[in-house]
Amino acid sequence: MIKKVKVDLDFDIFLMADFSMHTGTCIKHQVHELQDIHTQYGGFPESYTSANTVIHQVWFDNARVDYGNIGIQLGIEPVTVSAIKQPPGCVIPLHRDTFYQTKIKYPNDSRKIVRANIFLEYSQIGHIIQYIQSDVIHSVTEWSAGEGYMWDNEIVHLGANAGMTPKFTLQVTGFLL
Repeated sequence: MIKKVKVDLDFDIFLMADFSMHTGTCIKHQVHELQDIHTQYGGFPESYTSANTVIHQVWFDNARVDYGNIGIQLGIEPVTVSAIKQPPGCVIPLHRDTFYQTKIKYPNDSRKIVRANIFLEYSQIGHIIQYIQSDVIHSVTEWSAGEGYMWDNEIVHLGANAGMTPKFTLQVTGFLL
């Protein structure tokens, strides 16, 4: 499941966040949890390192941002809300979302888990999202602030910043209503 989404929010709280609070890379878990994706390409490429897969991520609780408003606009019951700052030259390699935190928090909940990936600024050269739907590769390179995509754990995708400025996105994960 994938669909285009749009939200109308004040993005300043996300864009002005202290992104130095968390610096990480997702490849640590991708190498082990998503081997089915990488096997068809001969394994996870060694050229992906912690240096070129950096993200800075900040989480927001319901006291800092209005989960209710976000949920109504997206048609989901939010569980987590975070913003990611992806530096120039960094990639989030091909993966599918596993919704680890939501599954840990709600281990017996069988509702459909989804993630909305919202662009916090207008597109800039070199900023890209790609996803595969029905064996077709889709490249997204142009968007307005507030636009994005919602997908479930079936959509394989990647994010790259081959540009000259940071790429900022909002991730809202929760249960589809």
